[in-house]
Amino acid sequence: MRLVLRETMLAFRRAPLLSVLSISTIAFSLFVFGLFGLVAVNIHAAIGTAAERVEVVAYLRRGTAIEAITLGMSDIQAFPEVQSVEHVSETEALSRARRELPEFQDIFQDLEVNPLPASLEVRLKPELRNAATAAAVADRLKGFQFVEDVRFGNDWVEKLDRLRAIATAAGTVIGAAFALVAIIIIGNTIRMAVLHRSREIAIMRLVGATDGFIRRPFLLEGLTKGVLGGLLALGLCYGTFALVGSVYHATLFFAPAESVAGVAAGGLLGLVGSLVAVGRHLRGV
Repeated sequence: MRLVLRETMLAFRRAPLLSVLSISTIAFSLFVFGLFGLVAVNIHAAIGTAAERVEVVAYLRRGTAIEAITLGMSDIQAFPEVQSVEHVSETEALSRARRELPEFQDIFQDLEVNPLPASLEVRLKPELRNAATAAAVADRLKGFQFVEDVRFGNDWVEKLDRLRAIATAAGTVIGAAFALVAIIIIGNTIRMAVLHRSREIAIMRLVGATDGFIRRPFLLEGLTKGVLGGLLALGLCYGTFALVGSVYHATLFFAPAESVAGVAAGGLLGLVGSLVAVGRHLRGV
């Protein structure tokens, strides 16, 4: 293992320019992929924020006893799709309308009777905030005797579902395309490094070195270059994030686990690229 480490360090010293070129190419390939990842993270965060507004509202019949409402809330809370249930009284509904609809203040001030009914606001679990689940919960709520009407913004929730599906499909296709381009570029870059040392590999074969012995320094070199390229790409992504964040303050960066995964992906790409390039070269020697 010590010999492998020494050979890897010597490879960086013997061809520093080629090593810098390899690391830079890996870094910029992963940087482009990382930029797409940042866009995807922020799009999904925006969709998630919009999805938080998905709820089912059951409007109650006037004069319903609070005991019946409390018992019904317990039953609704037991639904497997439901995260929480909140009771909004008639008075609270009017206060909320006055606070959220200032353009109708004159109308609210002239009211002699509160026209707004009490309601139950049913919030769904995050992973179940979609049109199908909301419709299923709404149908069950209609079965309660004290419920007069149920609304959940069916058209809006269906549009949100379509947007989520489009974002997922586009993210998968474009992300796979960027990843494939990055793999091709990184593989060709590492292949250049292997070709640069073709005479060394031929000499090692002549003196009886096994394929495994020849591969190990190149694999460690590829892994090292991939990790360094991943770290540099992560730094470039953060610099871009900071620049964009100074203008758009609501942007998000990768979570720590995602950042570590990105650097590990760089190391894996470097390792696989070296394995393929060295394997091809050894077959031709």
